[in-house]
Amino acid sequence: MERPTSVVEHELELNLVLSPEHSVPVPARLSYGSHDPYAVHITFHLDTGSPVTWVFARELLVEGTFRPCGQGDVRIWPTRSGRRSVLCLALSSPAGDALLEAPLPVVAAWLERAHRLVPPGSELAALDMDGSLADLLA
Repeated sequence: MERPTSVVEHELELNLVLSPEHSVPVPARLSYGSHDPYAVHITFHLDTGSPVTWVFARELLVEGTFRPCGQGDVRIWPTRSGRRSVLCLALSSPAGDALLEAPLPVVAAWLERAHRLVPPGSELAALDMDGSLADLLA
């Protein structure tokens, strides 16, 4: 029996930090689906015409809303930018590094929706292992 896939998405604007005084807006989409219950997807809509998607652990994003976390390619921490609470995302790839700021209340509200879809600790039950195996063997 195939389970329906549910997705929680949110369009938002992040700031790409170029220097302490200058940043540029970057439209992005947060996406979380019951078909991939351990991961979050952030798609950046850049001027290149091809969106760029980063995928990393939902738990990393959750922890990053409270304290600095992550190693290597994805590091996340909460901070303030003036009077605003922001979530910093430091992303590293062979193509370069980027520091982005997201509005923390917006990300936290989206994470709450993702947790209602698949509560923390129930990710394994949300996986359709039989369906995934059948797709792999087809």
